[in-house]
Amino acid sequence: MKKFYKTLGLFAIMVFSFYYTEKIAIIMQNKSPIMMGINEVAASYFTEATDAQIEGEYITPGINGRMINKTKSYNNMKSFGIFNEYYLIFDEIKPKISLQDNKDKIIKQGNKSKKSVALILENNSEIASYFQENKIKADILIEEKDYNKTNLLEQINNDNAKYNNIETLLNKNNQNTNFCYIKTLTKEFCQKQNKYLFEETFYLNSNNIIEVKKNIESGAIILIKKNANLEEVKLLLKEINFKGLNIIYLSELLTEKK
Repeated sequence: MKKFYKTLGLFAIMVFSFYYTEKIAIIMQNKSPIMMGINEVAASYFTEATDAQIEGEYITPGINGRMINKTKSYNNMKSFGIFNEYYLIFDEIKPKISLQDNKDKIIKQGNKSKKSVALILENNSEIASYFQENKIKADILIEEKDYNKTNLLEQINNDNAKYNNIETLLNKNNQNTNFCYIKTLTKEFCQKQNKYLFEETFYLNSNNIIEVKKNIESGAIILIKKNANLEEVKLLLKEINFKGLNIIYLSELLTEKK
């Protein structure tokens, strides 16, 4: 019994020693010039997260906030022995209302603060080739026969019959956006696949370029129908540029990452 209590006492001393040593290390770390420098700038780098906005069955993505990870930043600078803002490391802050928790909602536009739009192509080889040749970011709705591992366009699975086959290809090559176009595959089908649901804000076809140009604004998801012609697409691109907006992939427009 004495041996048991002796062993227990040694274990307690060891645990207390580790705890005490850790506390001392934290105190010393907080008093170091590096950590003091980090604490001084922490508030200026802090950004609140912006919640996603929900209206009925639709959702507009929010934006993650960010804050300095003090421990990682300290360890990153410790070897240099001096505080340097260049080596700060940040954590993202998830919005309280987020896309991740509302996959039953439909995304019809991105967050306007990104000053960007996304273009989604129905399969029109002439228009798709123009975007690739000019290195213009866009997404394309594909069926199994259209999949191309080297495609510069972001490919979105849009094949009801061969959906699982395309998923395998996209996952194998780390190309899966995990967005599902509900106008083709239906909301119920997309939900079963555990995808983010989206539809276009508006579309460009062969005879509505004037209306489309008026409606272009940040956050728009513009579907370019297969019957649109290349000259109308060029006018669309000029108008987007004139309004000072960037063209980015759908995955970039709809992500809540800053």
